[in-house]
Amino acid sequence: MGLRIGQGVDFHQLVEGRDLFIGGVQIPYHKGALGHSDADVLLHAICDALLGALCLGDIGFHFPDTSSEFKNIDSKILLKRTAELIAAEGYHVVNIDATLCLEAPKIKPYVAQMQATIAGILGLTDRDVSIKATTTEKMGFVGRGEGLVAYASCLLEK
Repeated sequence: MGLRIGQGVDFHQLVEGRDLFIGGVQIPYHKGALGHSDADVLLHAICDALLGALCLGDIGFHFPDTSSEFKNIDSKILLKRTAELIAAEGYHVVNIDATLCLEAPKIKPYVAQMQATIAGILGLTDRDVSIKATTTEKMGFVGRGEGLVAYASCLLEK
């Protein structure tokens, strides 16, 4: 039966002067995520979940932040390349389940677009990509609006 489960997590600071990308969607907000790429915390967590499921390392191994090739890169490209690595191993994605932790902005209006974007890259249906969000009830760096976190789990099948 060749089933594999993966789990990924990613964190980014929120800062003034950067655009905010979550799940491949640009979200209007006065802060954006700080990172070498476009800092899409959700897509990075999904990449790590996919890579981890097949013991292929992590996003930093495949797309290092020391490489100019990945400076300001669109994380949708990183997800597509990750999907190609998964396919090369003879696997396909069955589903993704992800949770975002952030105080603001509210992402509910963008979830359907995120699902469609991720599903399109991974060859899934929108119903195969679950995206949820929660706050940390004003606790910690997320609660203070200093950063955001994404968790992702995936199921792969050979």
